Amino acid sequence: MINIIVITHGEFGAYLIEAAEGIVGVQNEGVKSISISQRMSLEKIKSAIETASAEMRSDNGLIFLIDMPGGTPMNVVLPLAKDIAKSAVICGVNINMLTSAFAYRKNLDFDGLVNKILADGRKAICEVKSMLLRGPAAGK
Repeated sequence: MINIIVITHGEFGAYLIEAAEGIVGVQNEGVKSISISQRMSLEKIKSAIETASAEMRSDNGLIFLIDMPGGTPMNVVLPLAKDIAKSAVICGVNINMLTSAFAYRKNLDFDGLVNKILADGRKAICEVKSMLLRGPAAGK
């Protein structure tokens, strides 16, 4: 199974996991959340992420879902991920991405899951009022 580590500022990741599990079911293994705060030292953040990476490595792959590009989670993860052959660092995590990851991580191969997470994450970013006003013919 492909493992997933969600790393975010504050408790955002933990709440996303909780919400996604409410939609697709509890993930009994292979999922970990790391919450960082400005009160944590950079060394403590690095240590937490290194420990989680070591615990969660899998021959099937490890996906890091990060809240935003350029932030501390991404900057700490990238040097670690480069040494994990089958890993991906995906920024901009949203609930659609996480539910997709949970629903398909047992059935898709690593590359397929990464592509599915990215595609489903992009689908969730839309302005729906204008789509509604255009009506069903607009989608054809």
